[in-house]
Amino acid sequence: MDETEFWELVDATREAAEGDPEEQADLLVDRLLALDPDMVLDFARHFEARFNRAYTWDLWGAAWILLDGVSDDAFDSFRCWLIGQGREVYEGGVHDPDSLADLLADFDEEIDGDGEELGYAADEAYEQLTGTVAPDLGIPPGASEPLGAPVDLESDRVLAERYPKLWDRFRG
Repeated sequence: MDETEFWELVDATREAAEGDPEEQADLLVDRLLALDPDMVLDFARHFEARFNRAYTWDLWGAAWILLDGVSDDAFDSFRCWLIGQGREVYEGGVHDPDSLADLLADFDEEIDGDGEELGYAADEAYEQLTGTVAPDLGIPPGASEPLGAPVDLESDRVLAERYPKLWDRFRG
């Protein structure tokens, strides 16, 4: 599975789920079950690499604004959700987190921002296909701390200055 196929699966399931992350995860499992186990592992590698790439202070600050505070676990779920939004939103958000103010047409913090189940879709599909737990993906582990310069997440002033578009749209 190449990167284009990965994003096509993500996009197709998001569109079919009409933006519901839990429904998207269920649909993703169904789509992955139609593939062979090696393709499922390829999907998992693509997902994990993007999950790890999104572990940055800059993105954590954006998630903090969008969700009015984010714990470690909630940030993990946010990164899964961000991948589930597709290539344009994901790449834009990782490159310039403040651009999420423009990239997210609608955002409902009751539904959006939590894609935890998306992070388990490949593992679930692999187990159903093979009856065994997915092996190690053979990719470097993610960083133990977010990449980049730390952001004072408790300071409204810092957040408003660093993420002016997000702040104005979601907290201003």
